[in-house]
Amino acid sequence: MADASQQTAPTRRQLLTRIGLLAGSAGLYQAMTSLGHAMGTDFKGPPVLSGARRGTRVVVLGSGLAGMLAAYELRKAGYAVQVLEYQNRAGGRNITLRGGDTVTEMGGHTQKVGFSPGNYINPGPWRIPYHHQGLLHYCNAFGVALEPFIELNHNSYLHSTNAFGGKPVRYREYANDFFGYTGDLISKAIDQHKLDDVISADERAHVKAAMQGWAGLTDSGAWTKGNRSSLRRGFEKAQGGGVDGAPIPSDPFSREEIMSSGLWQFIAFHERLDMQTTMFQPVGGMDNIGKGFIRQVHDLITLNCKVTAIHQDDHGVKVTYNDMANGDAVKTVDADYCVCTIPLPVLSQLDIQVSGPLKAAIAAVPYGSSVKLGLEFRRRFWEQDEQIYGGISFTNQQISQISYPSAGIFSKGPGVLLGGYMFGPAALDFAGMTPQQRVEEGLRQGSLIHSQYRKEFSNGVGFAWSRMPWTLGCCGAWTEQARKEHYKTLTSMDNRIVLAGEHASYVGCWQEGAILSSLAAITTLHKRAVGGA
Repeated sequence: MADASQQTAPTRRQLLTRIGLLAGSAGLYQAMTSLGHAMGTDFKGPPVLSGARRGTRVVVLGSGLAGMLAAYELRKAGYAVQVLEYQNRAGGRNITLRGGDTVTEMGGHTQKVGFSPGNYINPGPWRIPYHHQGLLHYCNAFGVALEPFIELNHNSYLHSTNAFGGKPVRYREYANDFFGYTGDLISKAIDQHKLDDVISADERAHVKAAMQGWAGLTDSGAWTKGNRSSLRRGFEKAQGGGVDGAPIPSDPFSREEIMSSGLWQFIAFHERLDMQTTMFQPVGGMDNIGKGFIRQVHDLITLNCKVTAIHQDDHGVKVTYNDMANGDAVKTVDADYCVCTIPLPVLSQLDIQVSGPLKAAIAAVPYGSSVKLGLEFRRRFWEQDEQIYGGISFTNQQISQISYPSAGIFSKGPGVLLGGYMFGPAALDFAGMTPQQRVEEGLRQGSLIHSQYRKEFSNGVGFAWSRMPWTLGCCGAWTEQARKEHYKTLTSMDNRIVLAGEHASYVGCWQEGAILSSLAAITTLHKRAVGGA
């Protein structure tokens, strides 16, 4: 994230680029799509796997959503399926932490979650876009209750340590000043014929009228203090009743500070395809999706299996694993085919007998680092004091954002905030701290946005994905070049082994990627199996 103090005043070209991001995020969408981070998904329905030879054996490695879905659909088609899982729980990265849970990470640190009954944090996935139809289909099929997830809240905060004296400002205030000044500039440029090379004479009046209505400008085309602007950004004294009910308009922030702050990037964030409303979450915690999948295939899953080798020949696959529930006894499973959903940083360290190109592809995709902070407070002060109900506040600090719970609004007693969500260098910094230090740093940074933090804080947890031994990171970190060189190989069947997981999709870092990759993998496997090769 760029330091706002290093940013120069935007040129007209940059300004129009920002308008493009806000009015229609096609450019950003195209760029994100090339890296596999934002895609309208291509789910068309469950696969049709007809003609399977009864008794054909498939071993599935990993019981995350990709693995469990593969097991579910393959068994339904007539295959004999067995699932091996490293952890003592199924669900993979679909995980929710509640009071009484423990988190043990590499390095020996163990955290015991102290949340009050009913409170939770989702350290992995935490929201579902409306267009992730594959995941939504199976949630519905497996009886997983969903509710709206509030992504955008106009009363949340935008914060930069380098703007507005380091004080947070309301999203509605900043966003509408940004829109207002943008419309003001374009309106003036039209009047001064500065845009004649891109706007025809017939178009001028329409564009000017659009800017006036979109930005809330005065009749003269200006963004300035008054009732019209205050009906968007909020009043200095709110509208009321009785003799003293007249509102007092608010003063817009200065145009220079609005444009130089860099906070406009957080407005653009909500225009990304994968962040647009409507979004959903499972009622009671994200792991209820995993539980819904588990109900379908629990009898196929063997837990505490540490896979050490995956060998194959033209006749089948042999998987060797340590049975951690029985003294690390070495055991093997023989199957005709294998669906492997083991996270790539772990898989790259195993004795896996695949082609050189597939080995290179597995090694070419590291997992990104991510850290989430779950902070419980004695009361829901963000609602009671600041009228923030759901949504996200953003900051240029390392914690990046604070997300307010979409469930339990108006409830009494303690509440849990997502007190930080970090990727990249910031996540590595936090992963290098002890869990207690992560929470403390989250409190320090969050206090610049909410002064109640210290007084109301109860307990917290800091979850670092790079320190989880069963995944060694958050999700696949493809580069455009790596995808060009290795994606097709990674997602193709290698003799009798096929990979699945969010890393084997163009919907990286989302549960939908796990769903779509799983369906693609078992379809490929099925074609191979019924083809008799």
